[in-house]
Amino acid sequence: MALEDSLKQYFGFDSFRSGQKEVIESLLSGQDVLGILPTATGKSLCYQLPSYLTSGITIVVSPLISLMEDQVSQLNSKKIQAVALNSQLTAAEKEFVLWHLSDYKFLFVSPEMLWQKKILHLLKRQKIAFFVIDEAHCVSLWGIDFRPEYRQLGKIKAFLENPVTLALTATATPFVQSDIAKLLLKEDYELIQRSVDRKNIALFVQQTDDKFAQLTDLLKKLSGPGIIYCATKKTVETLYRKLKVHYNIGYYHGGLNSSERSRLQLQFQSNHLDILVATNAFGMGIDKSDIRFIIHYDLPDSIENYVQEIGRAGRDGAASQAVLLYQKNDEKIHHYFKQMRQDERSGFQQLLGRKMAHESSELQSKWIDLSQSIGEKEVLAALAVNEQIKGEKLTQMLAYINLATCRREFILENFAEKMQTKPSDCCDNDGLVLKTSQVPDKQNHQLVSWQEIFLKLFKKND
Repeated sequence: MALEDSLKQYFGFDSFRSGQKEVIESLLSGQDVLGILPTATGKSLCYQLPSYLTSGITIVVSPLISLMEDQVSQLNSKKIQAVALNSQLTAAEKEFVLWHLSDYKFLFVSPEMLWQKKILHLLKRQKIAFFVIDEAHCVSLWGIDFRPEYRQLGKIKAFLENPVTLALTATATPFVQSDIAKLLLKEDYELIQRSVDRKNIALFVQQTDDKFAQLTDLLKKLSGPGIIYCATKKTVETLYRKLKVHYNIGYYHGGLNSSERSRLQLQFQSNHLDILVATNAFGMGIDKSDIRFIIHYDLPDSIENYVQEIGRAGRDGAASQAVLLYQKNDEKIHHYFKQMRQDERSGFQQLLGRKMAHESSELQSKWIDLSQSIGEKEVLAALAVNEQIKGEKLTQMLAYINLATCRREFILENFAEKMQTKPSDCCDNDGLVLKTSQVPDKQNHQLVSWQEIFLKLFKKND
C-alpha cells in the first residue's frame, strides 16, 4: 500500500505536507531522523502514521503535561489506545498503566518519569516501534541547568536497545541540531529540515518608557485571538488583574493545577476568551489555528525561544503579527535568573566538596545524580558552557531589539538560513506599519470572569 493510501485511510488527507513523507519514509526504513518542521506542518502525523504501520508501542517523550494530555485526548477520540504517564495519575492508575503497556499504541511520558528504573525495566520487555522526542530543542535548551534528565535520553535509548528514533522540533540552530544528534541519534541519521520562516507573521519591536500604556494602546487596535507572553508568574497575574475589567481574558502559568490549565486551554481554543496572558509554559502543541497576534511584554531570553513563541500565531496561514515591547533594562530579569543559576552552581560545588547530597536543592540533587553518571568535572564544565551560551543568546536578543536592518533576515541568519523571498508584510524596519482593526469598545460590553465562562461552557454542553 502506498503511503498516500495509508494517509487517506488513517487521516482522511489526500496529500502530505512538506517534509512529512520524507520523515515517515526514513523511519519506516529504520533510520533515525531529526525533523525540523515549522509550526502548523503536522509534526505529530510524522510519528503517528508510521506507528500505525508498525507493530509495537511508540514512546513519545514530551516536556509538558498539558501537551501530553492534548495528544492523548485527540488519539483517544479516534479510538486509538494512548496514555500519558505523568504525575497527574494516582499510584493505582500508574500501576495499571505499567502492567498493561502492551495494550497501548502510544505512551506519552516526561524524561523525569522515563528515567525511573521500574518504568525502564517494564518498557524493556515491550516491543518498541519508535522512540520519539517531541519538542526536541528542549534536549539542548532545557538540559543541564533546568531539566537534566533530558541529557540522559541517549542512555535511556541505549537501555531500550536503540529503537528507531525521531527527534521533532520547529526550530533548531546548527548548534542545537548538533547537540540533539550527538545525544540521541545514530551517526547516519536523516535530517529533514524546512525553513523556520513564517512569512505570514509580520515582525515589530516597540521601544517605550511605559510598557503598560503601550500594551493597552495595542489592545485597543488589535483584534484577537491573541497571546501576551510574560517572563514571570507574578507579571502574568498582575497584567491579568489590570486588564480583566476591559477584556475577555484569562491567564496561564505553571503554577496552576492541571484542571485549571485544561479549563483555560478549552476556553481559549473555543474562543470564549479573546486574550491569554501567559508564561512560556503555554503554547507548545496548542491546537488553535487562528491566533492573530503575539505580544511579548517581557524580553525573551533567546531568538530560538522567541521564534517558538511567535510561531503560535497564524497557523491557519492568515496574516498575523508579532510585537515585542521593550523598556530600558528589561533584560534585568534574565540577569536575575542568571544569578540564581550561579548560586545553584556554587552551592553544588560546595556539596561536591563535602559529599552531602541531603542538603541539596532539587536541581542540585539532579546534578549530583548526573555527576555519578558522567563525572563531576563534566557536569561542572557543562554548566559553565551553558551559562556562557545563555549570555550570548541574550546578547543576540538585545541586538534584535536595536536592529536597524531587516528583522526577518536577522532571525534566519541565527538559524543559518538565507531569505529566499521577502514577504510584502515583513517587519517594521522595512517600513511596515502595524495593521490595526476597529476593535469594539470592550468596556461597554458585559464581561465575565473566565471561571464563569467555563461554567457556561459546560452548562451549554449538558
